[in-house]
Amino acid sequence: MKTNLKNIGLLFLATILFSSCNDENDITTAPPSASEFKAVRKEALDRMTQKFTLTAGAGLVTLTSSNGVKIGINGSCLTKNGNPVTGIVDIEYVEIFKKGNMLVTNKPTMGIMPNGDRALLISGGEFFIKATQGGQDLGISCNMTLQVPTNLTGGLDAAMILWNGIIDANGDLAWQNAMDPTGANGDKGGVKGEQNNYFVSFGKFGWTNVDRFYSDPRPKTSLLVAAPQGYNNTNSAVYLSYDGEGQNALAQLDTYTAAGLFSEHYGQIPIGLACHVIFATEQNGQWRYAIKGVTVQANDVYTFTLADTTVGTEAQLIAAINAIQ
Repeated sequence: MKTNLKNIGLLFLATILFSSCNDENDITTAPPSASEFKAVRKEALDRMTQKFTLTAGAGLVTLTSSNGVKIGINGSCLTKNGNPVTGIVDIEYVEIFKKGNMLVTNKPTMGIMPNGDRALLISGGEFFIKATQGGQDLGISCNMTLQVPTNLTGGLDAAMILWNGIIDANGDLAWQNAMDPTGANGDKGGVKGEQNNYFVSFGKFGWTNVDRFYSDPRPKTSLLVAAPQGYNNTNSAVYLSYDGEGQNALAQLDTYTAAGLFSEHYGQIPIGLACHVIFATEQNGQWRYAIKGVTVQANDVYTFTLADTTVGTEAQLIAAINAIQ
């Protein structure tokens, strides 16, 4: 009798443990909410944000970033509600040069073409500048400048021009050519490359990028990607890293079909391109991701399952993306 009771007790305990393990696994693999995915991206951006202060009304101030970029801001041009500002001003600054950092902050290099389609840009650096006083955003009435070492992105590229960042209602970023149609800011929108630096001039706060379009003569196609069950464009994202293009470019599949697939529907992917397709999402404050090397064929469809993914820290994900060559 005692033996039977003991066996029943062990069976009961095993059932509880099995149920607990299943519950734990269910929690571990449950897709994140849209807000949780947004939060892990924001945390990544916050960690990359550098903070400075300057005195408004004191004339030109030069700040130097952690990567050696020189930021020129004329404090006498700062305005609040159109009026000149005096006193201490807070400056937030972000610089992104590598595709791993582009991915975790959701700042890919997708340029808006003249017809409205989007295509990959090769970047000489993505930059964000914001000025506030007492928590209130400031404006500026004259140009700011950046002196960007070209060795941060593989050397001088004479084709680089200036782009302005546009963030849509979903929080996705695309880049618009900054050239003034009148030619007032030059044929490169405010970028001049000389020897070891890009000299950049622009007149508003927000996102700015030194870029050029990726060029490939091969025929083009579109492609589709299926995410694991339960994941969609609100709680995950899909990116493309083109092999052989270095660290400073990252494409994104920025549309989502009625059938539940991530889509590059512009038809801008070269057939025969060797690249890596990247699925990324959030998992309990970390990143769940998968990376697949592929050679693009016409109208390809790629599928990710949860078994393809791994969970890691932000630093591990950045290192994995930057390791793609």
